[in-house]
Amino acid sequence: MNFKTISILTLVLSVFGLCSCKKLVEVDGPVTSVSSKNVYGNDATAIGTITSLYVNLSNGNPIFPREISGLSGIAGLSADELDYYISAGNEGLTVYYQNSLTSLNVSNDFWGNTYQRLYVVNAALEGLGSSSGLTPAVKQHLLGEAYFMRAFYYFYLVNLYGDVPLVLSTDYTVNAVVKRTAKTQVYDQIVVDLKAAQGLLGSGYLKGDGIAEYSPGSEERVRPNQWAATALLARTYLFIGRWADAETAASQLLSNQTSFQLETLGNVFLKNNREAIWQLQPTGIGFNTQEAQVFVIPDEGPSGSNPVYLSSELIEDFETGDGRKNSWVGSVNANGTIYYYPYKYKVKQSAITNAPVTEYSTVIRLAEMYLVRAESRARLGNLTGAISDIDQIRNRAGLPLVKDTNPNISQEDLIALILKEKRIELFTEWGHRWLDLKRTGKVDEVMGRVTPKKSKGGTWKSYQQYYPIYSYELQSNPNLAQTVGY
Repeated sequence: MNFKTISILTLVLSVFGLCSCKKLVEVDGPVTSVSSKNVYGNDATAIGTITSLYVNLSNGNPIFPREISGLSGIAGLSADELDYYISAGNEGLTVYYQNSLTSLNVSNDFWGNTYQRLYVVNAALEGLGSSSGLTPAVKQHLLGEAYFMRAFYYFYLVNLYGDVPLVLSTDYTVNAVVKRTAKTQVYDQIVVDLKAAQGLLGSGYLKGDGIAEYSPGSEERVRPNQWAATALLARTYLFIGRWADAETAASQLLSNQTSFQLETLGNVFLKNNREAIWQLQPTGIGFNTQEAQVFVIPDEGPSGSNPVYLSSELIEDFETGDGRKNSWVGSVNANGTIYYYPYKYKVKQSAITNAPVTEYSTVIRLAEMYLVRAESRARLGNLTGAISDIDQIRNRAGLPLVKDTNPNISQEDLIALILKEKRIELFTEWGHRWLDLKRTGKVDEVMGRVTPKKSKGGTWKSYQQYYPIYSYELQSNPNLAQTVGY
């Protein structure tokens, strides 16, 4: 499937133009036609509606919080992964970096844009469910993708904002006055949706027609399938403390050695590599990924276009001899200052070169599943199994194995080591560090130490672990409460 063909882009833009004009929790009338019969009357337009979600994610910039994909940068600034080049002069980035989220105009985009996407998803579920004009296999798969995407969006909303409105329809009379829903109930719905997705999606990766599967070894892993749903389910179980379920779900993926394997460090972020469970295909003209455009700092040093670099706290956490530092961290010496930057995505392709795309933005990959299972096993008391999993990741990085250096490690120390390994393995990928600090109860300890440095003497306040809601959202819905503390 090639999202960049003229026909698909025309379709996506026209369909999404209809369905993005209303925000989910502000909608005041049924003016959108996304759920009309004509959209779901044939395979092509129905596929285009769901495809629009992936196109928007792919276009999300890591330092501008418009799409959830921006978490790779924004959450890194909020946590202790990224430093901000103050001379870049971006007020939005400054408040995320300094953890001074008192300006209610700053964090609007994650909330507002994600609920726009959820409106598209809910409308798709309604339209697909009532459609009789689709090829049955296409209808089934698109329903699976829609359930997956609803779970995906809510997973990030609940982790960024805490209790959030759980909206499962396009009924504007309900959505206009919706209240926040308890996190536990939102997580319950995420699990329900992911199980539905598992039952509807196939195990293969589909081409653009929504029917044909790629032949083994040639897969474009850019449409979620059953394995992507299983991976997100494993992560969700981990976050809600269902350790045995997390271990089982992760094991399902890790046992599928035919489809998924750990790649060498240099191949992890290439397009269609076997570690990838779900990737986003670049849609911009003239370059590979948004990550490379923003994160790779030129010889002149940071600037408004490349305003972030890796924190000293992260750099110091790499062990001596860790191959990930050599492969995934770059550096420049600008005016006597060394700046380290994320170098997982390396190609800042120029339109002039007309070179082929070689890197896809990776949303979910197999290494995370080893770490999910390792932590789950450790919390269940299976330390031997947990050590085996973490050693898979350490072995690839060229580090000494825990089974050789510390086979009698305590449960508490092993869990801490797994979380540190996850910090190093998944830095600047979709906010893993920021979310893990909160779910493990470490956010006050870590950010209490880091925030004074980031904000020039400021202090960390525990409520800042959740982002505020833009004031316009509150004015539009009298029942919507601001995030506690703001």
